[in-house]
Amino acid sequence: MRKALILFLVAVPAFLVAHPGGLDKQGGHTDRHSGQYHCHRDQCKQTHQKQRQAEQEALEADRAFSTLYDRDQWPHWIDADHDCQDTRAEILIQQSQQPVTFSNARHCTVTSGRWYDPYTNITFTNARSLDIDHVVPLRHAHGHGGDRWDEARRQQFANDPDNLIAVSASANRSKGASSPDQWLPENMGYWCEYGRRWQALKQRYELMITPPEQDALNKLAATCR
Repeated sequence: MRKALILFLVAVPAFLVAHPGGLDKQGGHTDRHSGQYHCHRDQCKQTHQKQRQAEQEALEADRAFSTLYDRDQWPHWIDADHDCQDTRAEILIQQSQQPVTFSNARHCTVTSGRWYDPYTNITFTNARSLDIDHVVPLRHAHGHGGDRWDEARRQQFANDPDNLIAVSASANRSKGASSPDQWLPENMGYWCEYGRRWQALKQRYELMITPPEQDALNKLAATCR
């Protein structure tokens, strides 16, 4: 026991010398001599990796770097009218081409209906096959001006019916947070409307449109009759 205590007392000063000031709440510290920040815990390393990725994305898109995106800061799928139907359910009900069915008598969760997915030009009847896509993704909005919004504005954007569309889960996930210069629906017949909705939402919420993004929107507009 005495030997273990001696080793511990020797190790503590060594740690303090190697890490002057100790570790911050993320699990890292700034070296006073070199001025460089170092991570010593996985959480810290993951956070700084995300930050470097965000900085690289901003550089490639020719825009200023925003704060790190956290989806939890964008309240979505809320039950605004307290009827037990959240935003997802409301959109499925609104966009179904026939009356929907529910999982129970309370009518909280939609199970079936008839939805046309303009991204893939396919019709679905099983609600589980669908995601509710944000036409302008939350992560994209965050990086193009939305990071300066308060929570009420972020919640409004995340639940705006004009920014929501029921599409196949695979199409939604392949899109991710991409802008029109990075991803487009495989159904070219929807390109005109997709470009119109994207541009209208960007203008309404005063979000930045990058030059590559605008070039893509111009090409989409050229498909309009």
